[in-house]
Amino acid sequence: MSKRAYKYRLRLEQVAGIAPDSPQHAPLELDFENHDDIFSIVERLQSRQLFAEPGQSTEFAIGLKLFSEVMLKNRQHALFEELAPAFKAFMQRLKTPPQE
Repeated sequence: MSKRAYKYRLRLEQVAGIAPDSPQHAPLELDFENHDDIFSIVERLQSRQLFAEPGQSTEFAIGLKLFSEVMLKNRQHALFEELAPAFKAFMQRLKTPPQE
């Protein structure tokens, strides 16, 4: 574990399929580290009401933090080469307080 990282456990469980005969998958459980307090980020994004559906702010925050931490830890990977500059600009825009 990194010295300056929060440690999290995520459990993803399928509660229903698209159709009655959809296959049921076993739950996934993942332990991971992140340099940010994800709960705090979720709260901030929820308060900004970025999306029409309230739960989408939580989905967005968790997905973004999972993705961005992997990208950060693998910044030299060719997969992220083209995305990195656009992602940096995106994050700066996201962190900018909304104009009123």
